[in-house]
Amino acid sequence: MMIPLEWMPPLMFGGLVVFMLFGYPVAFSLMAVGLFFGFISIELDFFTLAFLQNIPLRMFGSILANDLLLAIPFFTFMGAILERCGLAEDMLDSMGQLFGTVKGGLGYSVIIVGFVLGAITGTVAAQVIAMALISLPVMMRYKYDVRYATGVLAASGTITQLVPPSLVLIVLADQLGKSVGDMYLGAWGPSILQIALFAGYTYFLTLIRPNALPAIPKTDLTLVGWPLWRKCLFGIIPSAVLIFLVLGTMMLGLATPTEAGAMGAVGAVILAVLHHKELGNSGRIAFLTGVVAGGIATIIGIFFVFKSLPFQIALAVLYIAVVWLCVRAIAIPDLRQLIVQAYQTTMRITAMVTFILIGSTCFSIVFQGVDGNIWIEHLLSSLPGGGWGFLAFINVFVFFLAFFLDFFEIAFIIVPMLAPVAQKLLTPIVGPEAALIWFGVILCVNMQTSFMHPPFGFALFYLRSVAPKSIKTTDIYMGAIPFLVLQLVLVALVIAVPETVTWALDAPLDVDIDSIEIPSGEQPTPATDPAASNPSEPAQDDVPEMDLEPEPEEEAK
Repeated sequence: MMIPLEWMPPLMFGGLVVFMLFGYPVAFSLMAVGLFFGFISIELDFFTLAFLQNIPLRMFGSILANDLLLAIPFFTFMGAILERCGLAEDMLDSMGQLFGTVKGGLGYSVIIVGFVLGAITGTVAAQVIAMALISLPVMMRYKYDVRYATGVLAASGTITQLVPPSLVLIVLADQLGKSVGDMYLGAWGPSILQIALFAGYTYFLTLIRPNALPAIPKTDLTLVGWPLWRKCLFGIIPSAVLIFLVLGTMMLGLATPTEAGAMGAVGAVILAVLHHKELGNSGRIAFLTGVVAGGIATIIGIFFVFKSLPFQIALAVLYIAVVWLCVRAIAIPDLRQLIVQAYQTTMRITAMVTFILIGSTCFSIVFQGVDGNIWIEHLLSSLPGGGWGFLAFINVFVFFLAFFLDFFEIAFIIVPMLAPVAQKLLTPIVGPEAALIWFGVILCVNMQTSFMHPPFGFALFYLRSVAPKSIKTTDIYMGAIPFLVLQLVLVALVIAVPETVTWALDAPLDVDIDSIEIPSGEQPTPATDPAASNPSEPAQDDVPEMDLEPEPEEEAK
């Protein structure tokens, strides 16, 4: 039986769905479907065996040699360290006491801490579990509404998917072929807007149901005045410095994403050792010495001679302080065990991402070989509404697809197929440079909702695992629905107002090529040209070629 070429793309999608419904891992399902339909296509003469050589070529050329993907293990290691070092506990405690005396104050503190932790950790599971273990008992003690408490904890944990330096944004930038820095700049607007939506909903509840979000009595506060502010600043300032090391250096063009991730990994170890009780006075002196040396190096580099001897001395002192703190972290048994666990987590996630990338490469190359990209383009380009209809359809499709697939799987399987169509249809709306950035941020906001879908949302599973048995599962699901609606409102706002993404991007150069004029004029003849100095001599091009073939006698010799 001869299978028509136009049947192959939908058959490949159907085969992938069947494999995943049987419960096979996505990476191996992609490999199996790609190779299976690849051999069928060779048998049907859709392409030759040599075409499959593109699979190993792309594996070694685009995956294993991709410097951008090196940022994933660095950011994963950074998040694995920070999620267990006690930073979340200190920030939640201090912020809870700072905002707790106003109605809904504990909710505000959870939202703010979720935003700050999202900018330095990047892992949903650890963030939801850490905040739930610390804040949920306190919220229950002060008679907060159960559904609001569970909903705000789960939603604040998912903020990390959108706030830079999110792993999702790095993967989307790689798959869309755009700069990670531009993707981060585009995500800041929706990130801040999401915080405003959550805080606005909390304030609205304090107006219509004030007893559901009560204030903490001032007599219950353990810290007031300067001690409370000092604890808040001690948690926020180091986190802000780490955020600048990771994001600021990248935005200013001082470091690549991989280099910024490496600095973030070292900074996470330093933050962990600073929060440990066994640091001691010598560790604090080393830290302060490093801070002073770094400040002196920065001042010299900006206002005086860069790379001068004083600059190099100050930088050497900073390096010595950093090395000493890292060695101190290894010497403390608890931190050494924490670093080992972070390494294990990093290797698991990196291996998973690599195998999914290899599997998606097998699938996508065969899919292109059977003209699947043309099939996708014709299917989506014929939707009514042009670019807006395309966005509406894709967002509904990704919303329901996220019920069953992880964001890594969606990014590696679906996004490469949609990128060419998105570039074509969205360019008339926001321009060619911002089209894929806008599309990527929209997908990131949409995939964020996958953690909040009742009953499939992973954030709800994480919360259920640590919540007291007195809290019903139905309350967790019902509490997630308002925040899920707010996230969908955010998707609609980002689609309807592209400026929420494009405001921070560089404006494209508006140059009319037809208006450019190149002045014409005779070029002066150089005086060193022998033909110009003596017109009687022939030009170089006019010299007859010499016969360089050897004479017969010479050839015989």
